[in-house]
Amino acid sequence: MADVDKVAFLFPGQGAQQVGMGRDLYDAHPAAREVYDEADRILGFSLSRLCFEGPEETLTDTLNAQPALFTTSMACWRALEAVAPGAFPAPSFVAGHSLGEYSALAAAGALDFAAGLGLVRERGRLMKLAGERSPGGMAAILGLDDAVVDEVCQQALNETDGFVQAANYNAPGQIVISGDKAALEQAMAVANDAGARRVVRLAVSIASHSPLMACIADEFRLAVESTPLRDPAVPVVANVTARPLASVAAIREEMVGQLTSPVCWVASVQYILNEGVTTFVELGPGQVLTGLLKRIDRSVRRVSLSSAMDLQELLRDGWR
Repeated sequence: MADVDKVAFLFPGQGAQQVGMGRDLYDAHPAAREVYDEADRILGFSLSRLCFEGPEETLTDTLNAQPALFTTSMACWRALEAVAPGAFPAPSFVAGHSLGEYSALAAAGALDFAAGLGLVRERGRLMKLAGERSPGGMAAILGLDDAVVDEVCQQALNETDGFVQAANYNAPGQIVISGDKAALEQAMAVANDAGARRVVRLAVSIASHSPLMACIADEFRLAVESTPLRDPAVPVVANVTARPLASVAAIREEMVGQLTSPVCWVASVQYILNEGVTTFVELGPGQVLTGLLKRIDRSVRRVSLSSAMDLQELLRDGWR
């Protein structure tokens, strides 16, 4: 096995879900099966069947997608722990993109699975409610610098009565904006005029990581404050500040603040890189975050763990 100096574990957020996710892990690894079975008991319906069989429309509903992704990422994590104890380096850092931050907190020991599942289910319910109270949307802008996208949003604000802002700084030249319909559409037009390579309206009806989520912030804060938390055993790099969360109080503020604040993913990854991490492991469905890593720093080692085959290959090949 090759030597690895420092490893970071990453957990994907909403949008990474796909019908069939986790099925082979469930079939092959008892530790993963236990996670899905526990989720089914806690929620009172077969979340596992929804993950494995769909239908896609139901799975992608924010109410269901959030607990489904949290459960699948935790199944990947538990399978890795159970199959290869001591065979992989302990993470020096963990981080998650938006919803994935809850998976990162659970992996760091700050959040129990059962409590985390209940919290993300409530987060999904409230965010769906926010979309009904304050309708909005999101769009991906490709090929423009951060500063230009910020200027685009400001111009759209000046030209409409609505609100729009950068929601996800995902990678250089890949930013998602979020806001109400009028301001979002104006920002998309301005971005095209500014020379964006591509502007894509996302298939969501909520304006995540924008002030339009403020209408449910107090309700979510109550859920956060009633959820048992511990100080993390591994540094969790926060979406909002791109710095580690060092205390329970900081975690609670991050959970609530993240609703209306942009996800500073590039800055988070850069912080971890500056701390000497050379290998990143994504645990959860798809390869969204490893794809973004390639755009942020092509030199780092990227490992994706989303299936039983991925785990088998990791055990066979080690960390080479």
